Amino acid sequence: MYLLKSPTIIPGFGISLGISIFTLSLLVVLPFAAIVYSTLGLGWSNFWTVILDDRVLSSILLTLKVSFAAVIVNVIFGTMIAWVITRYRFPGRSLINALVDLPFALPTAVTGIALATLYAPNGWIGRWFDSKIAFTPLGIWIALIVVSLPFIVRAVQPVIEELNAELEEAATTLGANHWTIFRRVVLPELAPALVMGSGMAFARATGEYGSVIFIAGNIPYVSEILPVIITGKLEMFDTAGASAVALFMLIISFVILFVFNSAQWALSKRLGARV
Repeated sequence: MYLLKSPTIIPGFGISLGISIFTLSLLVVLPFAAIVYSTLGLGWSNFWTVILDDRVLSSILLTLKVSFAAVIVNVIFGTMIAWVITRYRFPGRSLINALVDLPFALPTAVTGIALATLYAPNGWIGRWFDSKIAFTPLGIWIALIVVSLPFIVRAVQPVIEELNAELEEAATTLGANHWTIFRRVVLPELAPALVMGSGMAFARATGEYGSVIFIAGNIPYVSEILPVIITGKLEMFDTAGASAVALFMLIISFVILFVFNSAQWALSKRLGARV
């Protein structure tokens, strides 16, 4: 039992740390450094000229707005799904638990085709809505909900499993109703996991391409997301412009994760967790 908790299972802190840093540098830092290097040729003024283009700005605002709306929905329903599959035992529970990970397992293009089949003007559902879902921000919103849902569920689920049900029972005996128990007992425990899951979901949504491309319609100033702008610039052999937009997306994702990680750290520290 001691060996399972010992930090010396992988021998040699120095060599283990070195291999870890080398792996992260090769797989994470180096590709991002290549984007920065490709953008340097533009110069600072030209970089902002690319970013502040009306079409690019419209795509940035749409991407952020729809991603935020998708995360809000997933925080509510993702938490509910995690609660159900953790706290209750019923037929089909394992199937529902497996379906949560389906957006992770499927290629994003398959998800996009499936959504287009449902919500396109001649789709099974879209035909009843007079073409008001596909090729609009609403269609993008649905796609981002699908691909980002697992981040919330899987972040919250382990915390729910560790929650002490006796605290809820004690609150009930003191006369607290269900809403008060959730707000005063359950939610504070879930908050750090919710914040972290939301950050990962938001970062994933802002960079999603495969599942959105088939249902967005890619109409400039209407349903054109930021990754489509990058693809369009590459197709026109504007590598520097594509790198500039990609670098801006990288900065957005980094800021998002930094803010959410900081919030999670603050919440965990407030709850007395070791951080």
